[in-house]
Amino acid sequence: MSDMPDFTLIPGESGDTLVLTGPLLVSTLGRLDQRLRAITTPIAKVDLGGVGAIDTVGAWICCRLTRDSGAEIVNAGDTAQRLIGELRKIDDGRPAEISRPMLIWLRVPANVGDTVIGLALGAVAVLGFVGQMMLAAGGMLRHPGRFRTRALVHQMELVGVNSLGIIGLMSFLVGIVIAQQGSVELRQFGAEVYTINLVGRLTLRELGILMTAIMVAGRSGSAFAAELGTMKLTEEVDAMRTIGVSPMEALIVPRVLATVVMMPLLGVYSAVMGIIGGAFLGQVSLGIPFLTFLSRIRLVVPISDVWVGLTKGPVFGLIVALAGCYQGMQVKSNAEEVGKRTTAAVVMAIFTVIVLDAFFAVFFTEIGWG
Repeated sequence: MSDMPDFTLIPGESGDTLVLTGPLLVSTLGRLDQRLRAITTPIAKVDLGGVGAIDTVGAWICCRLTRDSGAEIVNAGDTAQRLIGELRKIDDGRPAEISRPMLIWLRVPANVGDTVIGLALGAVAVLGFVGQMMLAAGGMLRHPGRFRTRALVHQMELVGVNSLGIIGLMSFLVGIVIAQQGSVELRQFGAEVYTINLVGRLTLRELGILMTAIMVAGRSGSAFAAELGTMKLTEEVDAMRTIGVSPMEALIVPRVLATVVMMPLLGVYSAVMGIIGGAFLGQVSLGIPFLTFLSRIRLVVPISDVWVGLTKGPVFGLIVALAGCYQGMQVKSNAEEVGKRTTAAVVMAIFTVIVLDAFFAVFFTEIGWG
């Protein structure tokens, strides 16, 4: 048998019989393929009785011949039959269907419907995640020995202590901006002294805790999602379940509890740094002594503003931690999904925090704490 493939055409009444001989391999089919494409007579049968070795490329050429001419393959060996059968499952000769975009008046409602259904399913999944976390917390309350104190302290350090620098700097600069912009507007009415009221109430009531929640979401919430997502990919979470350790108790509860505890403290710290920033600008630009600015804060800011900020803290902390942990535990397939879930955790946390802040603003106004 020749080392190079060849073919012979045997005329017949219903069409020629194409007899292939030799090995049909990717290394030997270059010239044969060109010659086969030059055949113009109708082919009724493709005889593979003289074919020795055959690989996927050779089987694909046989499939192409049968597809283009409607010929029948005969005398094929076991290997050839198996390869040709698998290729026919992929290429059955039907032209690919052209995907046509939906009309815009159909596409928009369809996208809205998909989004609404996705939000509903996501809300159900989040509620299920919260339920699992509450069951784990309840089990730890019944069995205090399972509570991981060291993990909690470690997470409190990561969420709170390690973020003091960036939160303090951000709040200090925000306080300067509020005081500067407020004083420019109040100067038109000769009321620059009320810059103290503006800085004190905004930082203690709204911006202190809100900016802190956004910073923690971007810093710690994203870290939760990335850490848990990586552990899911490396099957560490599955390994914990295998040895009888609950991932909820070991990974989720310490992170959530640490964020809930640290968020009010960080909010107060942020508000204090914002007031110091405003006092600094008052000393430099407005002629208001630094200590006078601080002492005036106690007189113009009602205690209710402090309680409003403290009330928001644990709620915002719970939202940030839940978003990060939930998105991290949803990672399943590849490393790219870790990045997507981390981004989704930050967006989810910040969006929910801002929506809840608007709700709190209306609620506290209605109960007389406005």
